[in-house]
Amino acid sequence: MDETPHMTKRIGILTGGGDAPGLNAVIRAVVLTAKNRCGWDVVGIREGYDGLLAGGPIVELTEDRVRDLLPRGGTILGAVNRGNPFVRLVDQADGSIDSIDVSAEAVRRMDELGLDALVVAGGDGTMAIADHLVPLGARIVGVPKTIDNDLDQTDVTFGFDTAILTATEALDKLQTTAESHHRVMVLEVMGRNAGWIALKAGVAGGADAILIPEIPFNIDVVNQKIRALRAEGRRYSLIVVAEGAASIGGDQQYYIKGDGLMTGRLGGIGYQVGNLIADEVEGEVRVTVLGHLQRGGQPTPHDRWLATQFGAAAVQLIIDEKWGQMVALHGNTLTSVSFSDAIKLKFVDPAGELVKMARDLGIVFG
Repeated sequence: MDETPHMTKRIGILTGGGDAPGLNAVIRAVVLTAKNRCGWDVVGIREGYDGLLAGGPIVELTEDRVRDLLPRGGTILGAVNRGNPFVRLVDQADGSIDSIDVSAEAVRRMDELGLDALVVAGGDGTMAIADHLVPLGARIVGVPKTIDNDLDQTDVTFGFDTAILTATEALDKLQTTAESHHRVMVLEVMGRNAGWIALKAGVAGGADAILIPEIPFNIDVVNQKIRALRAEGRRYSLIVVAEGAASIGGDQQYYIKGDGLMTGRLGGIGYQVGNLIADEVEGEVRVTVLGHLQRGGQPTPHDRWLATQFGAAAVQLIIDEKWGQMVALHGNTLTSVSFSDAIKLKFVDPAGELVKMARDLGIVFG
């Protein structure tokens, strides 16, 4: 066993951004590893960076409290995807809203809590904030989390496998009712600007067309595919659409538009695609928006295993005092990368092997 330093005795953990299956497994692994290996205490900070700034009550994370967290989805600490101490929104006397930098307060709050180190579990936004806090003296390490699997410096993130399973099971269910009623079924999945969920679930679920943000689509190609299938005697079709997909020359669809202070919420492209199909192809078209079902529920065994590995590795980063580093998986090896590198995003390569394989299977991308 590596010799552990005695200077670190109390560490904190917070979960930022959207929730993902496996976050509770990370919390569990950090607590159990810190306690059993080092004898350290661990406290949880509720509601991400907002909770750190608010100075609200912390959660004493004992072994008994976390021992049964493996199968639980979500995060017992709560998550906020708009908390940023460098851009803190405040109401002005004239009714307007302004932003101020309260990052120094966040670092001071860590000192007030007696934290020797902080583990942050999140995506590119969470890591970007941490990257700017470290030069101010914050001792932070990171754990990558996103169901979109769009962080470039790690092969995979926990939560992705569960999201794929949920989307694939939805396609399996839609296939049986589509076949029964001879319908075109359009399934809208998450993914923002990266089409990993749509691509992998679409292939696994037998989709006939997969529309992703990285490949602007031509709806005529999709309609031609549907007609070709009918000509062959198959009277139903499955279409998977990533929420960030857009037609050639078209715009992404938002069900809530951003206003400069709040980021817009992607959604609605599934219904647009459904209408474009219905305008040109005879027969019934139905649209299903999977939405936050992809974030919820029990994590798969793979995500539990990966999240546990990441949590334990985060404790090792603290032991090694590798501040400003995020756990990453390269092949079968756990390593770490700097926060500045970690926030680079990973997109589906339109000319890559995965897309080529899907095309060879007869799947169209518009």
